[in-house]
Amino acid sequence: MTNQNTEPRKRLLALDTSTAVLGVAVTENGELLHEINASGERNHSVHLLPIIEQALQATGTTADMLGGISVGVGPGSYTGTRIAVTAAKTLAWAWNVPVVGISSLHAVAWGGYQTALKNKMQEEVGQVNAISGYGPDWIIPLMDARRGQVYTGLFAAEGNNAPSRLEPDAIRLMADWVEYLGERLEQAAVEGNKPAVLWFVGETAVHGSEESLRPLTDLGISIAVPYEMEGRWTGFLGEARLQVGNDDIHSLIPNYTQISEAEANLRLSREGGLKKP
Repeated sequence: MTNQNTEPRKRLLALDTSTAVLGVAVTENGELLHEINASGERNHSVHLLPIIEQALQATGTTADMLGGISVGVGPGSYTGTRIAVTAAKTLAWAWNVPVVGISSLHAVAWGGYQTALKNKMQEEVGQVNAISGYGPDWIIPLMDARRGQVYTGLFAAEGNNAPSRLEPDAIRLMADWVEYLGERLEQAAVEGNKPAVLWFVGETAVHGSEESLRPLTDLGISIAVPYEMEGRWTGFLGEARLQVGNDDIHSLIPNYTQISEAEANLRLSREGGLKKP
């Protein structure tokens, strides 16, 4: 007699709370089964578990149907990122399923680029890409880190596939980052693989302004596309990661990229370097 419970687990639960949007999705073999993206960063801790339950119920998914959990590890909101990572590790341990940490910026890059292709200059970009000498588009995800800084990285677009990474996630001064991207563009032009378009996606209201991107104006086409996190991209990236392995549930931690201001002040205080005003 064949035991129906021996079928391999295929579904994946994806979570990301690194931005103001709480993203939860259930995916299976590269297909989105259900997705809930809720705004309200201060309420992530209150709403995450009910939304997870809602997504699982909407797809008829039980714990024994899950092949793993994918979680956005940031960079992004310190408190927000911890919420999803803690929940993912707890559920993975309780359900005895693997867990993988995914770059939230990678997810924003993929989702933002797909949104850009659907809504912005699709025909024009296609014409530019048809010209020989252009390489893949570049995608620059942006999350505001205040004080002129952004959480960002650099990716290359490869059609509908997940973008490939060109630069690591980091917190950077936007002015310095734009200058560096200009240098990379000049080098890419010399090498014959200059991108047709630079897509700045994510929190573009401040850092994706015309003024902010002006140093790149003479070097190529730069387009800013506002985009909010969607859970599906964390899920699709997680499916790919699980094919090659998973993270240790105990050592998985958020990618903060820098210590918080409170932690920095505490460190200075301990070292005797913090002066009272």
